Amino acid sequence: MTASAFSDLPVAVIGAGPVGLAAAAHLAGRGLQPLVLEAGPAAGAAVREWAHVRLFSPWSEVVDPAAEKLLAPTGWTRPDGASYPTGGEWAERYLRPLAAALGDRVRFRTTVTGVSRAGRDRIVDAGREDQPFVLHVRYEDGREGRVAARAVIDASGTWSGPGPAGGDGLPALGERAAADRVTYRVPDLTDPAVRTRYAGRRTAVIGSGASAFTALAALAELARARDGAGTRAVWILRRGLSAATFGGGSADQLPARGALGLAAKAAVEDGHADAVTGFRTEAIERDGSGRLVLVGDDGRRLEAVDEVIALTGFRPDLSFLSEIRLRLDERLQAPLALAPLIDPNVHSCGTVYPHGHAELSHPEPGIYLVGMKSYGRAPTFLAMTGYEQVRSVAAALAGDTDAADRVELTLPETGVCGGSGLYDTPEPGRTGADGCCAAPAPQVLPLTSGSTASTGSGETSGGCCGG
Repeated sequence: MTASAFSDLPVAVIGAGPVGLAAAAHLAGRGLQPLVLEAGPAAGAAVREWAHVRLFSPWSEVVDPAAEKLLAPTGWTRPDGASYPTGGEWAERYLRPLAAALGDRVRFRTTVTGVSRAGRDRIVDAGREDQPFVLHVRYEDGREGRVAARAVIDASGTWSGPGPAGGDGLPALGERAAADRVTYRVPDLTDPAVRTRYAGRRTAVIGSGASAFTALAALAELARARDGAGTRAVWILRRGLSAATFGGGSADQLPARGALGLAAKAAVEDGHADAVTGFRTEAIERDGSGRLVLVGDDGRRLEAVDEVIALTGFRPDLSFLSEIRLRLDERLQAPLALAPLIDPNVHSCGTVYPHGHAELSHPEPGIYLVGMKSYGRAPTFLAMTGYEQVRSVAAALAGDTDAADRVELTLPETGVCGGSGLYDTPEPGRTGADGCCAAPAPQVLPLTSGSTASTGSGETSGGCCGG
């Protein structure tokens, strides 16, 4: 293929979520032709599945500058920058009009099933970079097709790959058989049918991140309601409790994120939830009445629950990239150069260093994993990070190396030891006095305001955070 014909091809963007549409806006702004391929029926299909959840980032931080510039001629009005949208509001008030502004450059109900080089499988070297990318797609009616592209930006996210309840990264024994009682999403308790499912019942919440905080706070709110009497939660943590368990609190530069952790803390302090620490689920069994019993790898059996909410993170779907040469970290499944910047096994404090095309590149030139997909299994991704990624990638594809290499983002501090959640035992030379890096012995704790195990103040006790 000639160079001129190659340059006439679009840049394929997989996914019409916040980062995918931002990528398209940046590409269009630089005179490149984007083609967004979205499996769902509308922009932000994954975001719409958690429409009831409120973001902890305000509108000012979830609208991409290039996207806003594209929207301006349409008469779009930016929402109040200081307010916090729900997922549904984000999708309807921003993503839907953005996709409309992009017009036929966005194709819905188009699932990418594979990406390769035209006429070259993974092992062929000869003439590889002289061939365009080819994407195999499947349409809603079952038809299949091929799309040629000069470059590929994979912004498909990780929503379709939730982590299991099992403590070893695999589904617990019996987890699939208990599928009717297990969910991997934060339940929408404003939905009458969902509300009935959890009201007056005992629910296990597995996880230690923002999603788990949201679920605990929602169940506590249900327990306080007239129709929720008897609602109880059991919070299952694989680690121990520490000052950092509930997040940054007032020290978090995203106040709503800090408040979310404090709401979860209030749920336990008010007696609506018990915390089970140091527990890794090995099996889920049914008792004589059909309720679920969680069994730990240490042999402990917890009191039966009616429902399980497993919120243990997400994994990237790499199956449709099997013919592409990627360089991924063996732990996080994130781009190799990016992984050291986001690895929660290593990073304890501060922010993720802003990054762009250089950290997102692979041995296969012209393909980039961006957004949540770029983080692999790592948590704490922010929309602002994704917007900066695609700004840099679009500049690189346009040949503007100076702009591509330039850092144009400052991320907010969490105020806590972000990496401590993956440590179950102290590192050599550390003691429990270090707080954020040590785990107490497994125990069941109904937390009270007098508990020293969880101050929830957002202040750490030194140790890995350095005070």
